[in-house]
Amino acid sequence: MSLEQVHRAALPNDLPADQLRLRADVEGSVAVDPSRAAWRYLSFCVTELAPGAVLSVGAAGSETAVVLIEGADLEVEAPGHPPAVLPGRPSPFDGLPAAWYLPPGVSGKLRALAGSGRACVVAIAYAPASGRQTVAPDPAVILPETVTIEVRGAGNATRQINHIIEPDFPADRLEVVEVLTPSGNWSSWPPHKHDVDDMPTEAVLEEVYHYRFRRPAGWGIQRLYRPDRSRDAIWEVHHGDVVLVTDGYHPFAAAHGDDAYYLNALAGDRRTMACSFDPDFDHVRASWASMAPDPRVPLVRR
Repeated sequence: MSLEQVHRAALPNDLPADQLRLRADVEGSVAVDPSRAAWRYLSFCVTELAPGAVLSVGAAGSETAVVLIEGADLEVEAPGHPPAVLPGRPSPFDGLPAAWYLPPGVSGKLRALAGSGRACVVAIAYAPASGRQTVAPDPAVILPETVTIEVRGAGNATRQINHIIEPDFPADRLEVVEVLTPSGNWSSWPPHKHDVDDMPTEAVLEEVYHYRFRRPAGWGIQRLYRPDRSRDAIWEVHHGDVVLVTDGYHPFAAAHGDDAYYLNALAGDRRTMACSFDPDFDHVRASWASMAPDPRVPLVRR
């Protein structure tokens, strides 16, 4: 990708706080696209497929990532390729994820397998093609056994990262991870941002957080703030919510008594997760060297 194709900063964004946190509807569905988020690339939705239901995915000129958040097994099929099955899980706290990547312009179908009688909850992310030449030409199934588990942080900032579509994955703009934060812990900590292009330390990445809780009545705290505090919002986030990370620092805390999960989908011009940290917390990472990780993590093991 040429330098001219790399944007120097996130688009200016003046959406009020009540438009940056999205609530799911009564069926658990939630969706956002660039026109709603006032950014360039990322579209994201969560939907539930009843047993036997079929959903078409993929779009001309866009890549697609599908993550099976929970529920029954999910059959996936693209024209010219044999069908495959993404194994389900009762919840994100009961197993590692399975996903499906479709390169730009490739369409396919999802079918919730009916044998278990359970629905499938799926997250779908789209981003327009950049013209990058290193994108995989064929759909790719990502199975739980290939997902990399990372334990990040220490003390009450320990959390689990499940890497689904990493920067070295042959995708175009999309990157996808899951984060599991034990009760009472902090994640996305120390606060970080990715809204200017200042490589190798920071790149412009649009991002969504989609939350779920081991106890669906649970909640956590999400903050989104700019260095100059021209935006400084904080939300009580619930099961099914989505927060749009347009720019600024964005730490999260799980309330005591409730393990938390969020799915991050990101899109940008570079295949990186480079970010810069709030300099007020530069001491934090250094302190982890003498601090033990939380023994509860990983919350989900292989």
